[in-house]
Amino acid sequence: MAVDQAGVTLEHLLLVREIEEFLYHEADLLDDRQFEAWLDLLTDDIRYWMPMRRNVKFDDRESENTRELQDMNWFDEGKETLTQRVRQILTGVHWAEEPLSRVSHMVSNVRLIQATPEEVQVKCRFLIYRNRQQDETDFFVGKREDTLRKVDNEWKIARRKVILDQNVLLAKNLTVFF
Repeated sequence: MAVDQAGVTLEHLLLVREIEEFLYHEADLLDDRQFEAWLDLLTDDIRYWMPMRRNVKFDDRESENTRELQDMNWFDEGKETLTQRVRQILTGVHWAEEPLSRVSHMVSNVRLIQATPEEVQVKCRFLIYRNRQQDETDFFVGKREDTLRKVDNEWKIARRKVILDQNVLLAKNLTVFF
């Protein structure tokens, strides 16, 4: 179903609410450091990537983000790499996460772009606050484009594109999950 504001149905509103609850649950898992449970929300073929941003002229907005599969990105990962990152953090000897960061994910402006019974395309905004040690504070603000797929009657993240609203990363590392 293509989403058209003029023809919003009860079915559509219920699906939006279901997807919002899924995304809020995901944020809670990450904030509560339940990283293994978070991995269970990902499909085996997930593509999880964040292009880099560039400052461009007004009429050159198409080149503002690095290109998928062609240019360098902040990260471009699959389930195996994400699993390795989680395992590394859970060892307790990960230099960038010892002591562990305190993180809060805020998700808003959830919109369904396309929907079928088995897959939805979702856009949303996020704000992630991270505090480490006594005085290390980072804010990550941006947009996400997700594809969620039904697997065994449960939603899973099949694709996530993260677009930061900054082109220079001020954080010392990118260990936070978006």
